[in-house]
Amino acid sequence: MTAETNPSYLRRLGTWDAAAIVIGGVIGAGIFRSASTVAERTSSGAQTLALWAIGGLLTLAGVLCYAELGARRPQAGGVYIYLREAFGQLPAFLFGWTMALINYPGSVAAVATTFADYFCAAIGLPATWVRPVGAGAIAFIVAVNFFGIRAGSRMLNVFTILKVSAIALLVVVGVVLAHGQFGNVLAVDTTRQLPAGAFLGALLPVLFTYGGFHYLNDLAGEVRDPQKTLPRALGLGLGGVVVCYVLVNFAYLAGLGHAGLAASHAPAADLMHALFGETGATVIAVGIACSTFGYCSIAIAGGARVLQTMGADGMLFNAVGRIDPRWHAPRVALAVLGGWAIVLVLSGSFGQLVDYTTVGEWLSHAFGIATLFWYRRRFRNEPSPYRVPLYPVLPLLFVGTVLSVIVATAIHSPGDAGMSLLLIAVGVPVYYAWRAWQRKRA
Repeated sequence: MTAETNPSYLRRLGTWDAAAIVIGGVIGAGIFRSASTVAERTSSGAQTLALWAIGGLLTLAGVLCYAELGARRPQAGGVYIYLREAFGQLPAFLFGWTMALINYPGSVAAVATTFADYFCAAIGLPATWVRPVGAGAIAFIVAVNFFGIRAGSRMLNVFTILKVSAIALLVVVGVVLAHGQFGNVLAVDTTRQLPAGAFLGALLPVLFTYGGFHYLNDLAGEVRDPQKTLPRALGLGLGGVVVCYVLVNFAYLAGLGHAGLAASHAPAADLMHALFGETGATVIAVGIACSTFGYCSIAIAGGARVLQTMGADGMLFNAVGRIDPRWHAPRVALAVLGGWAIVLVLSGSFGQLVDYTTVGEWLSHAFGIATLFWYRRRFRNEPSPYRVPLYPVLPLLFVGTVLSVIVATAIHSPGDAGMSLLLIAVGVPVYYAWRAWQRKRA
């Protein structure tokens, strides 16, 4: 396609917009629910807080690697672009096959349903409205993004402020409930006898909750001055997330205690209910709804850019690769991704799909970071606008951590891991069939 028939994206995202994408892509519903799982696998508040800090530092290692990759190749498509250049079309297609066509719409459907659950509960709608509301939320996000990245980022900025405000409210409530007595925050729970390796097992939900930082790289083609803005926004965004996660867990421990947090199924709601009753639970339900809505907005925007890049490469139908000449948005890709996600919401068939693609998502992180070694070797004499510090220690640390997560996931859920690998493998004959069909058309 020529530039005349397929316009390029416009670089409209500044540092704050880009940092908001990182914050919004990482903070979804996890921190409001998974903190109890981490506490359940630890024996003290000190261990719990340490895990959230360690998980943040490990994720930061990956973020710094993504910062260099984004600075080297500031184009829409993110990991798809890196894999295509370093390893070829087949690995890049397999990434797009599992992520843009399965994982992204599956996760959007799951989180949109979570949004609808909290939204309906907050305004008193019956459970029969959950699926229509979730589908409507996706349709609304797609419609807004039809008008370009600026419209989408403005909506995202609003919901990022709202979700950070919800976290700030939780911190204040936790401190108030503690009545100045913070000894239980770091106290050891002597009633808990944990098996060996439990501490490492508790790191898994922490790392999953830190996932989603890669969406900014999917949108790198629309970031202003990307060589400077991408590293800065990734660092600021993830740093802000780490602070939020540690503080909100401090609030949970201060208000509920370690035993109370470990026993809670909805710690955010329990914390608010303890001070404000049903009104507090309703308020935090609205906050969680805002948080999940913001995540869906980012996942749809980022996933559509991957689909559009694949279409422009000939890996999907040509129409998917088109960019609207007026609004500079991948409208067909947005419609495809959003439409498939709506089907999954209405059918309720997204749960297993997300479980099946978890290993594929983490494999994409490992191979994405591994391309950094190829770029360093292939362009050793080419100056890079940003270089990850402590190379090669940080990328090796991150890849090793990701592979450990994959192994632990396979041990814990062998069926899901096996299906994830099978879905990736199915992409191989699909790739060759697609290439053969293209040659026949030509």
